[in-house]
Amino acid sequence: MNSNGKAVLTYDGGKSIDLPIYSGTIGPDVIDIRSLGQTGMFTYDPGFLATASCQSAITYIDGDAGLLYYRGYPIEQLAEHADFMEVCYLLLNGELPNKSQRESFESNIRRHTMVHDQLTNFFKGFRRDAHPMAVMVGVVGALSAFYHDALNITNAEHRAISATRLLAKVPTIAAMCYRYNTGLPFIYPRNDLSYAANFLYMMFATPCEEYVPNPVLVKAFDRILTLHADHEQNASTSTVRLAGSSGANPFACIAAGIAALWGPAHGGANEAVLKQLGEMGDVSQVGKYISWDLAIGFTRTWIHVQA
Repeated sequence: MNSNGKAVLTYDGGKSIDLPIYSGTIGPDVIDIRSLGQTGMFTYDPGFLATASCQSAITYIDGDAGLLYYRGYPIEQLAEHADFMEVCYLLLNGELPNKSQRESFESNIRRHTMVHDQLTNFFKGFRRDAHPMAVMVGVVGALSAFYHDALNITNAEHRAISATRLLAKVPTIAAMCYRYNTGLPFIYPRNDLSYAANFLYMMFATPCEEYVPNPVLVKAFDRILTLHADHEQNASTSTVRLAGSSGANPFACIAAGIAALWGPAHGGANEAVLKQLGEMGDVSQVGKYISWDLAIGFTRTWIHVQA
């Protein structure tokens, strides 16, 4: 961030303190309030509505304006010209990979897609109709009991190893959650498939016949992953950072983030949308639901303004 002058805060009958103002590459200016603690006062900002908790060069998002940038690249360009593995490399390393970097990165992910066989026993402790996010929280958190060799967050290599394991194993676990819920046998990952295709294979293949992932669905799912790869300092990201600030096991921190994502005010909103689509039944009901949603949105806005 670049210095952009200062703000002067006057308090307690004429006392004042200078607070630096910084400008980011994109987005609004920020006032650095860290020195405010010297006055014995603190800020009050429930929900971080006007607070940036850290400096970041990873993502910029403005939902109202429809803007999303990863490392400075517009999401439209990445969705059109890159796949999810390239986007992951970009988010982790700051630049898109060349051919050899991409091949090495993708190969490394593929070699870690298997989960420890003993981990499958954890699923037997859940009811078959358990909410999949409940199972994800438990099983991803359980990875903490299996990997103790790369926990030094100050070590760049350890951070890379943990990131690779999470990227590789979370789709496997997610597919296992679905298979357990539906009473189907677990399907092992295949190293000859792409990241998106492998997930669809683990979700929908059967031991009885050959399954070939639909390339249209593979491309669509890959783009969905790209669009959801990072959304700045949202609730789940902030939760992971808060848990990680104590030096906790990275898998436990991600499990905490999954718990936050579960909420209907965050990732759980997607679940609500799918339920509503199911309730619609057919195209003839769309108009009624759009009118109803607009009415609910207007009511919520009115209540907020009145409050």
